[in-house]
Formats: sequence, structure tokens, C-alpha cells
Amino acid sequence: MAARGCCGIPAASQGYSCRHFYTTLRPYPLCMANVETKIQQEIRLGLGTREDVRLFRNQVGQLPDPRTGRPVQFGLAKGSADLVGWKTITITPDMVGQEVAVFASIEVKTPTGRPTQYQQAWLTAVEKAGGIAGIARSVDDALRIVE
Repeated sequence: MAARGCCGIPAASQGYSCRHFYTTLRPYPLCMANVETKIQQEIRLGLGTREDVRLFRNQVGQLPDPRTGRPVQFGLAKGSADLVGWKTITITPDMVGQEVAVFASIEVKTPTGRPTQYQQAWLTAVEKAGGIAGIARSVDDALRIVE
């Protein structure tokens, strides 16, 4: 079996720069985050040409402040989706011609990835508030969410 890096390129051709090797028996690398990042980038590119949808990367996490050591949180909120933004829609007959932006939130997962309880709660809250939310494992999934 040929060892491959996260991007699927044989590790030797990468000069062993990738630490996450797997055999061709596995459908995905050991580093699932890289697979999710690839899916996310494909979704951003796939939906990026649409004039009615605008999505932004929402990196969520926590790191220590290098000066004080105190934790600094970043991103919208714990559990918030990977991609957030809006879809522009035209509404009601008396408002013909006007457009409104509807909040959109897409959580990107690998084919076997599952949302955390916080991520699921975020998606539920967005939908309850009238926004567009869902889990995408591919560009096609993301397109279905924003349709």
C-alpha cells in the first residue's frame, strides 16, 4: 500500500511534509479535519459564484493570550457553524423589488462526521429564528441547503 498524505498525494512526492499518512484501504486520512477543510473549500468555491448567497468562514475556538496566558475565544459562539452569511430573497407582493438577507449557517462535516450538541443547538436556533441552516458534506448538500 502506498502511504498518502491528507490531500491524497503519495507522501513521497510531498517530501513527507504531511504527518497524516493513511493506506489506500481507508477512504479518508487519519486527520479528518483536513478532509473537512477540503469539503469546506469546495463548498465556498461552489457557492461563491451565486449572486444571492454570501458565506464567510467562521473559525471558532480558544487560544491562550501569549502575553497573559488567559484564554481568548474567537468565532461567533460555541457551536456556531463553519460557514455563516446570508441568502438574499425577494419577499411579499407589496414589497416587490425589495430584497432581504436571510441569515444562513452551514456546518461542514466529512461523510461520517457528526455535529456536536452545541453545533446542533446552533443550527436548530438559526432555523427556529427563520434562518437557513444545515449540515453539508458536499457542494451539492450546500446547494440544497440554500435553495
